Amino acid sequence: MSSFSKTIYTIGYAPHTIETFIMALQKNHVSAVADVRSSPYSQFKSEFNREKLKECLQKNNIAYVFLGDTCGARVEDSSCYVNGKVDYDLVAKSQNFLEGLNRIKKGLEKFSLALMCAEKDPITCHRTILICRNIQSRNIKVKHILSDGEVEDHKNAEKRLLKLFKLHHPDLFRTEKQRLDDAYARQGEKIAYEDTESINNDWS
Repeated sequence: MSSFSKTIYTIGYAPHTIETFIMALQKNHVSAVADVRSSPYSQFKSEFNREKLKECLQKNNIAYVFLGDTCGARVEDSSCYVNGKVDYDLVAKSQNFLEGLNRIKKGLEKFSLALMCAEKDPITCHRTILICRNIQSRNIKVKHILSDGEVEDHKNAEKRLLKLFKLHHPDLFRTEKQRLDDAYARQGEKIAYEDTESINNDWS
């Protein structure tokens, strides 16, 4: 296996205008955007709707691909739900999601790629808690483009995640990896999509 490392970026469009969004991508030499929203439309920012966004990106020589069907937060596979809520550990093992990860890895062979969703802070979004957790490896580095244009290494995002749940202090009984796994699990439970209609039907 090659020791050459690829870098994948993530970005949330919520704090951006379309102009600052494009500028942030160009500043980091991103040549393709992978849209990981389950529904690639915005209620408040129509310029980020799939068709308009794709057209604007292409005018700026940035490719666009929709991956919300394999890597989105609203999973269709009922076996990935526990008590009406998406379980990220189950999603990570599903064939559909693994196919999505393979498409991302293949895209990295040709493009400088950014995963795009809505949320401003990467640790409050499934692009980090689900996708990046499962795609990072020795040969893939993850970096997050923040709202102020700065870039955060994924390791620093994980440190913030540990602090969020007060798990950043050394523990005699758990390794850092075990504490980080716990933090990922807690945040996944907190942000995962919940099928309220299904839950209501169960009680009707």
